Amino acid sequence: MSVKKIGFLAVFTITIGLLSGCKEIEANSAPKLSKTCLGEDPKFSIEFFQTNDRGEKYAKGINHAIIFNPKSALLDFKVNVGLSHKLYAKDARGNFRREYIPKQFHEIIADENSTLAGQRPLAAINADYIGTDNKPQGLNISRGVDYSGAFKNRRSSFGISGGKPEERKATIQAGRREANILNYNLVGGNGRFYRQGKFKDICEDLGEFACKQATNRSMVAITNKGYVILLVNDSKASNIELSPVNQELLPDKFDDVLEGIARINCLGKIEEGMLFDGGMSPGLYYNQKTYVENFGPIGSVFLIYKK
Repeated sequence: MSVKKIGFLAVFTITIGLLSGCKEIEANSAPKLSKTCLGEDPKFSIEFFQTNDRGEKYAKGINHAIIFNPKSALLDFKVNVGLSHKLYAKDARGNFRREYIPKQFHEIIADENSTLAGQRPLAAINADYIGTDNKPQGLNISRGVDYSGAFKNRRSSFGISGGKPEERKATIQAGRREANILNYNLVGGNGRFYRQGKFKDICEDLGEFACKQATNRSMVAITNKGYVILLVNDSKASNIELSPVNQELLPDKFDDVLEGIARINCLGKIEEGMLFDGGMSPGLYYNQKTYVENFGPIGSVFLIYKK
């Protein structure tokens, strides 16, 4: 090889090395985009996903979860119950009418009473237990109007307060709240398994059927940062793949799921938690798709709207 060719190759090799070095420096010095955890994003409003029983996101997970920020200005809320007439309708004396009829999940989230300002709900979950008279049993209030049953003061309820979005607060407790603004959108339930951050095995309280037979459950939890987790655990959901870490759970096992969801998504720690009606009732709807539906009548549904 001639001296001239050797010199050319040397210059070429040095040039390529310098260019590679420059690209490496440029790549290392470029700002890296970091994915913000949902609970740390001030603009976070709502998200749906499926998880396994450890709370880890899994496309075929049995746990269908909706997490949301009650203070988001993009969201609004409402409660619906099974009525034979318009919600908030009054009789000739000016009293609110409460003529209940049985409605299944797909009916109660799609009837004329399920809309808010003309909009269909973005999300919905079944809530209160229903009596043989088709009346919800617990404390149910829809935008300030009461549709409660005989157990309204004895069982716990979940709700989102009224007021400006930045003032909204999620609560779980028994009976009406002292501050009237908190009694705006409430749905009944039964089986309080988190109280002030402590998990409780409530199987003894619920009895044999609720803890050994009706394993499919719907529930709600609130974190110490004010975020809300709605969850349905039901093997009848479509597109799931059962495994030892992805199966129906008894109520004394939901701490792993909820705490996993809260930790992984930076929502804080679970502060309060409550079951909704199980058995033939669990239902979950999000963004024009029903992910879980059973075929019993529904006592009430909690509805979420996106502005």
